[in-house]
Amino acid sequence: MASADLRDELLCSICSSIFKDPVMLRCGHNFCRVCIDRVLVTQDGSGVYSCPECREDFHERPALMRNINLYNVAEQFVVIKQEQEEITGIYCTYCVDSPVPAVRSCLLCEASLCEKHLRVHSKSPEHVLSDPSMSLEKRICSVHKKILEYYCTKDAACLCVSCTLAGEHRGHRVETLSEASEKKKKKLRNVLQKLITKKEETEERVQSLEKRWRKDQEKPAIEAERVTALCTDIRRRVDDLQKKVLSEISRQEKEESLSLPALIHQLEIKKNELSWKMRHIERLCNMTDPLAILQEPDLCDPKKEEDDEDTGRRDKQLHDEYDLDVAVISHTLHTLREVITVVRRGIYVEDRADILLDVNTAGNYIIISDDLKTATWIQRNQHRPETADRFQCNQVISRRAFTSGQHYWDVKSRRLGNWRVGMCYPSIDRRGGQSYIGNNNKSWGLLRCNDQYSVIHNSKEIRLPHSVSSDKYRICLDYEAGQLSFYELCDPMRHLHTFIAFFSEPLYVALCVNNIVAGVNIEASVLKICP
Repeated sequence: MASADLRDELLCSICSSIFKDPVMLRCGHNFCRVCIDRVLVTQDGSGVYSCPECREDFHERPALMRNINLYNVAEQFVVIKQEQEEITGIYCTYCVDSPVPAVRSCLLCEASLCEKHLRVHSKSPEHVLSDPSMSLEKRICSVHKKILEYYCTKDAACLCVSCTLAGEHRGHRVETLSEASEKKKKKLRNVLQKLITKKEETEERVQSLEKRWRKDQEKPAIEAERVTALCTDIRRRVDDLQKKVLSEISRQEKEESLSLPALIHQLEIKKNELSWKMRHIERLCNMTDPLAILQEPDLCDPKKEEDDEDTGRRDKQLHDEYDLDVAVISHTLHTLREVITVVRRGIYVEDRADILLDVNTAGNYIIISDDLKTATWIQRNQHRPETADRFQCNQVISRRAFTSGQHYWDVKSRRLGNWRVGMCYPSIDRRGGQSYIGNNNKSWGLLRCNDQYSVIHNSKEIRLPHSVSSDKYRICLDYEAGQLSFYELCDPMRHLHTFIAFFSEPLYVALCVNNIVAGVNIEASVLKICP
């Protein structure tokens, strides 16, 4: 009854079979990966996804998280059920009226026995008893019709006594079945231990990726919240700027409305006074009596002229003060521009890897700079010592290896010349055409050849569909996720290609430079690791 209840708990509600590769939705229900994938595919068109068990809705296609514990329980349950079926499916040969489960089998009699018939069965040595088995004929020698008791290590065959004394196995190394089986069990245990270790490593990697997957799921929300806060702050600053400018305009407008009418009134008075003076002077100029002219008051008063000049200066000052002061606006806009730049830079924050090239691996037609950052093709042979680590081709790898984590670095190239940049295992060949980056299954690279750009791995080249105009590139490695990505560093940064692989060795940065384009020597190609 308990077994039946357990079986019910291990059934997928979609296919009604025991779970195969079970995955879990956010609502907590489990399904076979294949089954739930089919259901979600049918729901793609509607734009709304739901759990087949509880009908909970998801606005986006739900991520499928592998349920490792449930997978192990289902797998163990299947194994136990198979063993029970093998045992309970064998019945006593002599209980013909009703089937009775057998407890032992006699190899000599080629019969299976229940508890009752086992008690009356012959106890003589030639009657060899074993666990219940349906294939008793396989335990009897097909030639001599005797029980198989020995094992030939040379031919990997089970033998009876007669086989060991005569025939094609004579003179071969022979062991008893128990000895041979123990040796095989020992080998199998070693294999099992290795498989267990690999499984544990795989499970650890799965758990690590799931942990990172959960973190990555949270990251967009955090980034969205951060960007929203920044944009809110920018809008607040713009609103403050608008209010400040409008307030300044209103203030100056109010001052002008009060100052200009008074000035106009003063100027009108001055204009009338000047008109009177002009008429008076004209009258004096027309007089013929010198005494009368000299007895008239002098209208050219220096103090009065200074007062007129002061009035003109105040008029000009008032006009200048009415011009809008844009210094505050310019300063605020500059500040906002800096904030926006920080936002653009901060969307993807990673640690740049410090890469130094290993001269001991450099080919003889490459010069490595003193700072170990630049590889340049040169026509003159450098005659470096021949070692197992040195490339025969124009190639070099880094000193540092990557075995985990997320890293990135930038590379700058010269526009002319052919080159390759990427990553490789330390076990990559160092000689022959298969040693070039991408010409084997141990390296991945970005390739420039005759003004054409491609990505290459295992000699399979994929030409990039768009033109590349920049001379700087970014390589991003996510070791646990098995991703190696290439980007063009333009504005905005453009994704070129991502390789997906299961990395099994340390990864080294690799550079390859050449100066041959269509069989013609041109300016030497250069690759530089950007600081």
